[in-house]
Amino acid sequence: MALTPRMTYAAAAGEALAAAMRADPRVVAVGEDLGRGGVFGQYRTRAADGTMRPLQQEFGTARVIDTPISEANIMGAGVGMALAGLRPVIEMRVIDFALCGMDELVNQAAKNRYMFGGQGRVPLVARMPIGLWSASAAQHSQSLEAWFAHIPGLVVVCPATPQDNHGLLTAALVSGDPVVYLEHKELWGLEGHVDATAQVPLGRARIARDGHDLTLVTWSRTLHESLAAAEAVAAEGIEVEVIDLRTLWPWDRDAVLASCARTKRLLVAHEAVQVAGFGAEIAAAVAETVGCPVRRLGAPRIPVGYSPVLEAASRVDAEKIAACVRSWLRA
Repeated sequence: MALTPRMTYAAAAGEALAAAMRADPRVVAVGEDLGRGGVFGQYRTRAADGTMRPLQQEFGTARVIDTPISEANIMGAGVGMALAGLRPVIEMRVIDFALCGMDELVNQAAKNRYMFGGQGRVPLVARMPIGLWSASAAQHSQSLEAWFAHIPGLVVVCPATPQDNHGLLTAALVSGDPVVYLEHKELWGLEGHVDATAQVPLGRARIARDGHDLTLVTWSRTLHESLAAAEAVAAEGIEVEVIDLRTLWPWDRDAVLASCARTKRLLVAHEAVQVAGFGAEIAAAVAETVGCPVRRLGAPRIPVGYSPVLEAASRVDAEKIAACVRSWLRA
């Protein structure tokens, strides 16, 4: 059997979008820097000669649309396009900039289907990269996924691997509802095998590592830190089951609850600020349903600092996760 090709996290998304645009003329992309392939190269596809080229070269300026620097305008245009029958992909560059377009997303896109009895739908995908971005400081390093999980009407997706960035973007593009699609700013260069035919449904978690001593639920870049932590404590006889949630809303309650019922412990780890983070929702649901002990590990409630020392204080890394596991199981 032929091996699946290796590609980066960014390239996987580009290939998924290119395939969707070839299959459906209603799919368009709107945002800044798209003509040159996106600021992270996530709007590029591999040409016949093997080179990576901007999607605009294949689909033209009417479907890959460069915009002025105005997030409210970009998001508002995307909502209008979706209501008019298109399937727009809205590029916000990073989630920190998306705050300027929140009204259009939260008060228009999320609520339209409900307020008008299903007469209108807003099938857009808003790409808003999350997470710490090295040496980029407080206004470029936020993880705000809990904000969007709180809003009825929005689907919230956090891919952690190249395979999932391909499969989940493909699923998001056909979902029919507004999807907040949260790639991580420091995963663009991550490489992995990608099966373009594999279906990755929204709302389905993945058990990334089997274990029986503790359930560790995570998503996005923190998955990789969690797996590294699990490997470290495995050498000490502690077997951690790592679940990559993949979709925050809807989240896979059944997979998480079943795992916690087996291991009798839950730790939720995420890069977002721990206070009122989405980990609290998971912890509460598990405590109420399974009744097992729960713990959370997130960033402190401080802005991300520019200096490496201050930035490190906000990172939830493998060392911190492993230390939390050890202190709990050896208490």
